[in-house]
Amino acid sequence: MNNFFEWFTHLGNSKIFALLLFFSFFCIIVLYLYSSRKRGERLEEYKNIPFQDEEHDEYKNSVKGKLNE
Repeated sequence: MNNFFEWFTHLGNSKIFALLLFFSFFCIIVLYLYSSRKRGERLEEYKNIPFQDEEHDEYKNSVKGKLNE
Protein backbone atom coordinates (compact mmCIF):
# COMPACT_ATOMS: atom_id res chain seq x y z
CA MET A 1 0.00 0.00 0.00
CA ASN A 2 2.88 2.33 0.76
CA ASN A 3 4.25 1.72 -2.75
CA PHE A 4 0.97 2.90 -4.26
CA PHE A 5 1.07 6.19 -2.35
CA GLU A 6 4.68 6.64 -3.35
CA TRP A 7 3.77 6.03 -7.00
CA PHE A 8 0.77 8.33 -6.80
CA THR A 9 2.65 11.25 -5.28
CA HIS A 10 4.79 11.58 -8.41
CA LEU A 11 3.28 14.41 -10.46
CA GLY A 12 3.41 12.54 -13.76
CA ASN A 13 1.49 9.58 -12.37
CA SER A 14 -1.20 11.63 -10.66
CA LYS A 15 -1.83 13.58 -13.90
CA ILE A 16 -2.55 10.36 -15.76
CA PHE A 17 -4.82 9.14 -12.98
CA ALA A 18 -6.76 12.45 -12.93
CA LEU A 19 -7.09 12.42 -16.73
CA LEU A 20 -8.51 8.89 -16.72
CA LEU A 21 -10.83 9.71 -13.85
CA PHE A 22 -12.30 12.85 -15.41
CA PHE A 23 -12.53 11.31 -18.88
CA SER A 24 -14.45 8.33 -17.51
CA PHE A 25 -16.86 10.65 -15.67
CA PHE A 26 -17.35 12.65 -18.87
CA CYS A 27 -18.16 9.49 -20.84
CA ILE A 28 -20.59 8.31 -18.16
CA ILE A 29 -22.41 11.65 -18.19
CA VAL A 30 -22.67 11.70 -22.00
CA LEU A 31 -23.95 8.12 -22.06
CA TYR A 32 -26.51 8.95 -19.38
CA LEU A 33 -27.77 12.01 -21.26
CA TYR A 34 -28.17 10.30 -24.61
CA SER A 35 -29.21 6.83 -23.40
CA SER A 36 -32.91 7.68 -23.28
CA ARG A 37 -34.51 8.88 -26.53
CA LYS A 38 -36.89 11.18 -24.65
CA ARG A 39 -34.07 12.76 -22.65
CA GLY A 40 -31.97 13.12 -25.81
CA GLU A 41 -34.79 14.85 -27.69
CA ARG A 42 -35.36 17.24 -24.79
CA LEU A 43 -31.63 17.98 -24.68
CA GLU A 44 -31.64 18.72 -28.42
CA GLU A 45 -34.51 21.19 -27.90
CA TYR A 46 -32.45 23.11 -25.35
CA LYS A 47 -29.97 24.19 -28.02
CA ASN A 48 -32.56 26.66 -29.36
CA ILE A 49 -33.14 28.49 -26.07
CA PRO A 50 -30.98 31.56 -26.92
CA PHE A 51 -32.87 32.05 -30.19
CA GLN A 52 -36.26 31.72 -28.50
CA ASP A 53 -35.24 34.46 -26.06
CA GLU A 54 -34.51 36.82 -28.97
CA GLU A 55 -37.93 36.10 -30.49
CA HIS A 56 -39.53 36.85 -27.14
CA ASP A 57 -37.65 40.17 -26.87
CA GLU A 58 -38.69 41.16 -30.39
CA TYR A 59 -42.31 40.38 -29.51
CA LYS A 60 -42.12 42.48 -26.33
CA ASN A 61 -40.61 45.41 -28.23
CA SER A 62 -43.29 45.26 -30.92
CA VAL A 63 -46.04 45.20 -28.28
CA LYS A 64 -44.49 48.19 -26.49
CA GLY A 65 -44.28 50.05 -29.79
CA LYS A 66 -47.97 49.46 -30.46
CA LEU A 67 -48.92 50.59 -26.96
CA ASN A 68 -46.92 53.82 -27.27
CA GLU A 69 -48.60 54.80 -30.57
